Amino acid sequence: MSKARLVITAIEVEGRTAAEVIAAYGVSRSWLYELLKRYRAEGEAAFAPRSRRPHKSPRATPPATIELVLQLRKQLRDTGLDAGADTIG
Repeated sequence: MSKARLVITAIEVEGRTAAEVIAAYGVSRSWLYELLKRYRAEGEAAFAPRSRRPHKSPRATPPATIELVLQLRKQLRDTGLDAGADTIG
């Protein structure tokens, strides 16, 4: 049984307080309340592993730049030239 399931069981089934569960299982208050919120909204799906990948990448190449590079590569290939990074640069 995962720690998340133990914590939720202690609160929802056993009726223990958040403070008791935090002390007993050594979890942070913020994680406990985040897990409780997720469990109450999603049910059993709250225990499924979640991706840690960021939702946004501030350094991502803009879509317009990607499209331009793809067009340049196609034009260069069509004319028989090298379409590598050095040629495009």
